[in-house]
Amino acid sequence: FLPQVDSANAGRVLASDAAVFLKKSGLTDLVLGKIWDLADTDGKGILNKQEFFVALRLVACAQNGLDVSLNSLNLPVPPPRFTDTSSPLLLSGTASSDLPWAVKLEDKVKYDAIFDSLNPVNGLLSGDKVKPVLLNSKLPVDILGRVWELSDIDRDGMLDRDEFAVAMFLVYCALEKEPVPMSLPAALVPPSKRKPLSVPGSMPLIPSSTSTKESHQSLPPVGILAAKTPLTQ
Repeated sequence: FLPQVDSANAGRVLASDAAVFLKKSGLTDLVLGKIWDLADTDGKGILNKQEFFVALRLVACAQNGLDVSLNSLNLPVPPPRFTDTSSPLLLSGTASSDLPWAVKLEDKVKYDAIFDSLNPVNGLLSGDKVKPVLLNSKLPVDILGRVWELSDIDRDGMLDRDEFAVAMFLVYCALEKEPVPMSLPAALVPPSKRKPLSVPGSMPLIPSSTSTKESHQSLPPVGILAAKTPLTQ
């Protein structure tokens, strides 16, 4: 990765160059800022080779649901993933188009049934309709916020049928004590949305309700998410 950000071959990486490159990881600016602060130990705004290696390790940790901390550096993680169609070294959106979708057909049928029970409008569910389903899982709010952020792939504040399936898949993984990743793995991107994705910006966590008129609608039973179904990634 170093030659792509160290074009002058000086053995160091400037903050501006690193920022452009690290954004391709799909992580939020907040997480990337924390990674930079940990890697830039002397606060000079420049990373040497060793510090750049630390930054890449921390990106890999974040993408795999581990804490962004120096304690995570020695943990075994896959290499970091970056979206860039111009380099064969990096995972591009088109290269992942042949991957089988991680959501199995039999699970998709169950998720579709929940989706339809929530009265989608024009094939979309608003955040207000999805929120109670997420909260029924009893998962921590920060985890649910990340589930929403990852599943709203087109960043329109609504979930279509495929995006809702991604959300349910991530919720079930979390219920099985699987870490929710910091960025959406290529295999989880629905085939209908597989193209080079724009870098996600900071999104609000669970969308706040703007009206109370929907609070009286019938909601799925509380146990709908608690039922354990064997899921393999």
